[in-house]
Amino acid sequence: MRNPHDCCHIAVPARDLDEAIGFYVGGLGAKLARRYPDRVTFDFFGDQLVCHLSDQVPDEPRAYPRHFGVSFADGADFDRLVRLIDHRELPTLGDGVSLRFEGTAEQHRTVFLVDPSNNVIEFKHYDDPRLQY
Repeated sequence: MRNPHDCCHIAVPARDLDEAIGFYVGGLGAKLARRYPDRVTFDFFGDQLVCHLSDQVPDEPRAYPRHFGVSFADGADFDRLVRLIDHRELPTLGDGVSLRFEGTAEQHRTVFLVDPSNNVIEFKHYDDPRLQY
């Protein structure tokens, strides 16, 4: 089992570290943990996100096959994030919040964001909390 002091580590490419900081800190409210000439590390909802300076960023944002994000256990937390996205006018993929698998046990609300390097971040909340994992 995961110790509460452990964190998941995610690494993605970034074309510009200042843009990454602007999006993740200024937009989403992540905490800047460390900055180096070639990478920047964030506390991303309790996990570690590293944006590595790279010229190999996606040409266009695509959710599949590669994206990362957070599944919120509490719907109120998801709602707060959606309000933040709307208030700060953060770029979404598609039409913003959508309901997926409506009418099934896996029904959930989801929203996909696009960072400045076309990395896609999904945030979601399942109606049935047992499906969070």
